[in-house]
Amino acid sequence: MTAGPSVIHTSGAIRAEVLAARAAGRRVGFVPTMGSLHAGHTSLVERALADCDDVVVSIYVNPTQFGPHEDFDRYPRNLAADCQLLGQQRVRWVFAPDTAEMYPPGNATRIEVAGPAEPFEGRLRPGHFSGVATIVCRLFQAVPADAVYFGAKDWQQTLVIKQMVRDLGLPIEIHVCPTVREPDGLAMSSRNAYLTSKQRQQARALSLALEQAHVDWLAGASVATITEGMSNALDAAGIAIDYAAVVAAETLEPLEHQPLETAAIALVAGRLGQTRLIDNLPLSPRGGATC
Repeated sequence: MTAGPSVIHTSGAIRAEVLAARAAGRRVGFVPTMGSLHAGHTSLVERALADCDDVVVSIYVNPTQFGPHEDFDRYPRNLAADCQLLGQQRVRWVFAPDTAEMYPPGNATRIEVAGPAEPFEGRLRPGHFSGVATIVCRLFQAVPADAVYFGAKDWQQTLVIKQMVRDLGLPIEIHVCPTVREPDGLAMSSRNAYLTSKQRQQARALSLALEQAHVDWLAGASVATITEGMSNALDAAGIAIDYAAVVAAETLEPLEHQPLETAAIALVAGRLGQTRLIDNLPLSPRGGATC
């Protein structure tokens, strides 16, 4: 029988474990999560295990990245099931703090973010990326690992975290791993569990719109034509559109006046009932016009 991971609830304790492992010459990988783990998370753990000697997975639903009318209270939580799954993957430690541990009484500090944090999710969810940056920085202090692993589905979030690490000089490697999808293409997300059977079918339109955007991009279609096509596809599926865009992958800036070799990405976000879903797809380089 596979032994389960050691579950640690305090920052001091997990920090001591990680520092001792690194002092012994072991490379430590870190996978931050909000729990309710699925195959997307386990793919990150597998990558971390391939790269590192020991792996830490944090499980913490961070209140400061949720808006007042978002789904913090109903976000799925099942620590026991998550730990059982992680035990099967040879994870050494699970860091599962409570909110008093991560935000001690009287705390008054937040990280302000700009640049890649400003458009799209930043515009629609004020304060969201400040909450993300603050908790990720706090987690990096608690878990001083060699490397951290994030999924590409939250592309804008990965750019914000990379910017923070550069700006603050944090000593950790960042690895962004490919999005894991259901057999029909829907990006795996803990929020997929909210969808009704009808909404689950409608949600397929997100990945279909991205796939068509890639085809149109390679065929030389303009950014305006591609974004209109994505919007039309989401609208036809009954998805309330938050955005559909094609932008520079590393900055999220418009592609106008960018060099032709600039890496591009298609981004979509929308709502089905009370469930909000996001997705993206990197676009292969092309030689034609991008505007």
